[in-house]
Amino acid sequence: MDIPRDFNAACWFVDRHVTEGRANRLAIRYDGRSISYGDVLAGTNRCGNALRRLGVGMEQRVVLLLPDCPEFVYAFWGALKIGAVPVPTNTLLTPRDYEYILNDSRAAVAIAAEELAPAIEAIRPRLRFLHELIVAGRPGPGQVGLAELVGAESEELDAATTTKDDVAFWLYTSGTTGTPKAAVHLHHDMVVCCEGFGRHVLEIGPDDRCFSVARLFFAYGLGNALYFPFHVGASTVLSPRRPEPVKVFEILTRERPTLFFAVPTAFATMLQVADAERTYDLRSVRLCLSAGEPLPKPIYERWLERFKLEILDGIGSTELCHTFIANRRGQVRPGSSGTLVPGYDARVVDDQSRDVSPGEVGNLLVKGDSACAGYWNQHERSLQTFVGEWVRTGDKYRREPDGSFWYAGRADDMLKVSGMWVSPAEVESALAEHPAVVEAGVVGAADRDELVKPLAFVVLAAGHPPTPALEDELKAFVKQRLAVYKYPRWIVFVGELPKTATGKIQRFRLRETAAQAHGKGKS
Repeated sequence: MDIPRDFNAACWFVDRHVTEGRANRLAIRYDGRSISYGDVLAGTNRCGNALRRLGVGMEQRVVLLLPDCPEFVYAFWGALKIGAVPVPTNTLLTPRDYEYILNDSRAAVAIAAEELAPAIEAIRPRLRFLHELIVAGRPGPGQVGLAELVGAESEELDAATTTKDDVAFWLYTSGTTGTPKAAVHLHHDMVVCCEGFGRHVLEIGPDDRCFSVARLFFAYGLGNALYFPFHVGASTVLSPRRPEPVKVFEILTRERPTLFFAVPTAFATMLQVADAERTYDLRSVRLCLSAGEPLPKPIYERWLERFKLEILDGIGSTELCHTFIANRRGQVRPGSSGTLVPGYDARVVDDQSRDVSPGEVGNLLVKGDSACAGYWNQHERSLQTFVGEWVRTGDKYRREPDGSFWYAGRADDMLKVSGMWVSPAEVESALAEHPAVVEAGVVGAADRDELVKPLAFVVLAAGHPPTPALEDELKAFVKQRLAVYKYPRWIVFVGELPKTATGKIQRFRLRETAAQAHGKGKS
């Protein structure tokens, strides 16, 4: 798609559908309600007008602390339309995290759900830039009600004169290590993702309906549930509720989506629901998509066996806006991230940035026109990540001669055991093949000689109590599937693994636990 120099993303994703005669077409299904593209345009314009009246100008940030709901959609597109910069924010963070984001972004306005407003109020005296806290729901003292604010506004709004290279929105990284970084995305980035992943992997059309377990506040969910369907005039299903497995199955049965997006953890927990394939109706779904972390082959195989649906795994990043390597319909390589999405290129290099041979593990570099312009206010970290056109993903990968990419862990997660690299993801996948294992997280721990060996934190399936005998069984199980040096020397049974809101295992927390309980003195 040839994107013109003068371009406003909100006009493309919202106004265009009304201008071209699709005002009555379904855009959003939410809590039993049907919302048309005409409704979305009206809500977008009212919100944009309200922000302008509050003094929000071009390039000024507006923090969005909202669940998946129509108000999120209106605020996101409304801010974009006036040239402001919406900052979708993780709704599961702590007040301390919000203090960092609000001060780092210098947002003068935040729009928060009623239940999340107290987290902002708790830190409000320390917020140096915030002037207005707008609340979706019942406002408290010193707060502004969103419904009242937009209620009297016009449904007509002239878009700001922006270019395709103007700043559109920020997304803070999930922050598995260090302070979060704001990836600065431009007005053309979403269109690039739609023309690449949307067109060639999803093969999305106007009759599709999307439902994403991944929330709108991070990169994967924002594409899945908002701009992919809005690019082609399709519809999306939004739910503000926690995506518990049974609730997700109920939504799939009731709302009849054709595209279902989740993360591997969600697929794993859904597989724990007994008789789900007979209780719930997934016949509307034509494709399941996964990202956020590698999809283990056993989960793919169990899902395919039970529901007769492929899961297309892929890898994306906040920095690249969405997915740049993915499997394709009818061509899935289980355990692989797939092949390059059109519009992207990748290299696998050693620590001196030299290309490695096919089949060798190296550092993954990616380039594509959806890459962010850099990190806000983070010069050194930008220099470390962005090298000319290339983005250092921080992932270890190997590329096979057939063009498929295979995940080998994060650059700082790889373990050197007996002088050889061990991928935690590979050990986790082997453990997950055992019927007693729901999921596993593997990190390095030091033995009595301070040599690093794999340690596995394991979540057990219902009906499998943790016992020393099961620990020995799991070790032997891995030895049968992988080289002997890769088996976990220690297994710790846990109720759950620490994760980010995007479903990624927080390995730094596992490493902290391992260091405390399984450090020196282990045999």
